[in-house]
Amino acid sequence: MTMEESQPELRWAPLPPQPKRTGRVWLIVGLSVAALAIVGLLLFFLLPRGDSPAPSESASPTPTASVTPTSTPTPTPTPTATTAPEPEPTPMLTPPPATDPSIEVFRGQVSGWLNSAPRGLDIIAGASGQDALPVVDTLKQDAQRLSDAQAPSSIASKWYDGVTDYAQRLTQLQAAITNDSGVAAAVDAARTSVNALRSLAGL
Repeated sequence: MTMEESQPELRWAPLPPQPKRTGRVWLIVGLSVAALAIVGLLLFFLLPRGDSPAPSESASPTPTASVTPTSTPTPTPTPTATTAPEPEPTPMLTPPPATDPSIEVFRGQVSGWLNSAPRGLDIIAGASGQDALPVVDTLKQDAQRLSDAQAPSSIASKWYDGVTDYAQRLTQLQAAITNDSGVAAAVDAARTSVNALRSLAGL
């Protein structure tokens, strides 16, 4: 046999028909429709819950009512300011009626100045020229203290008139020493004036 005779013969045969897949297509369509139905049901049940925030708004005005009582205690501190001016009218003006001292108390207050006046006038009378001026200044300062002293009401008018006269005598004495003229007469006039004050005080 030849090689050509040993090769099998090739013949064309018709292919078998492919199976139809229409069943799978309908299954897929059915599943997709079922899924859409489930999604629609879920949305239907979830939509009514979206209206729930409406009651939450009703809770929001409640804190506004709580704010109103906080504003009410604010006017309470105002009456405290009204009580503050009450202690201002203190009865500190009452002491003046007790300022009228007795003669004994007044004598003890002015005795030191009245007792040093005659000694000072003696020093002035024995001094020479301008050396007596510092003593006159001291007596004038004592006369100012006698004027500031609170005299009893029984002798107040005579006392202040006498102190004024004594201060004028000392001014005249100072002028006499400065001018070196009439010093002795000025010393005697000042001595007479201060002795009048001593008698008023009971010295």
